[in-house]
Amino acid sequence: MSEWKQKRFWTSVDVETTDGGFAVTLDGRRVKTPAKTTLLVPSQSMAQAIASEWDAQQDVVNPLSMPNTRSANAALDKVRPQFSEVADMLAEYGDSDLLCYRAESPEELVARQTEFWDPALDWANEALGARLLPRSGLLHAPQDEAALQILRGRVHEMTAFQLAAFHDLVGLSGSLILGFAATKAWRPLDEIWSISRLDEHWQAEIWGVDEEAQAQEDVKKQAFFHAAAFYGHA
Repeated sequence: MSEWKQKRFWTSVDVETTDGGFAVTLDGRRVKTPAKTTLLVPSQSMAQAIASEWDAQQDVVNPLSMPNTRSANAALDKVRPQFSEVADMLAEYGDSDLLCYRAESPEELVARQTEFWDPALDWANEALGARLLPRSGLLHAPQDEAALQILRGRVHEMTAFQLAAFHDLVGLSGSLILGFAATKAWRPLDEIWSISRLDEHWQAEIWGVDEEAQAQEDVKKQAFFHAAAFYGHA
């Protein structure tokens, strides 16, 4: 995308209130998405976060340093035009949720999964009205359709901006339930992330920490935290 390789040409960055939301302007001109849609966002806090990213650019625009801008672009250019498809894809995680597929051995891992994953499923039953059931082994066993439909409906209730963030929360954690838990502050975000990485952390305890794998997890964790913050702005 050549527009991302441009040099900084603006002096001032501002937030403008409009009937459709909040826009970010560069020397009075509204920022547009890569698809040339005006970047209108739903909250002033989100617009301010995006404006800060543009204001922090130096000689050459670096999109990797602009996570809020990229998430807003995704919401407008990718999620909004195919909202139902994205929502359905994420809802499908409920039928194969990470939290529901338990190890058969060793006993210590089984116990740890029960200790940390069962409370999340219990919370989903109470807070979301959907009970997903755990099963041992990797063989797929369908969940109750009524519970899946409840979760699907909750995903479809989101806005395009919320769904863009939720996409990353679910994809990075591997769990629809933990995605919801992050949006509703069930527990501290760091704890929710650790719950999603229980199996990987168990392996690291047994075999030692792999530096490359740890570096990749750190990147994913940062993205998970950004997605939760972006959802909060939405």
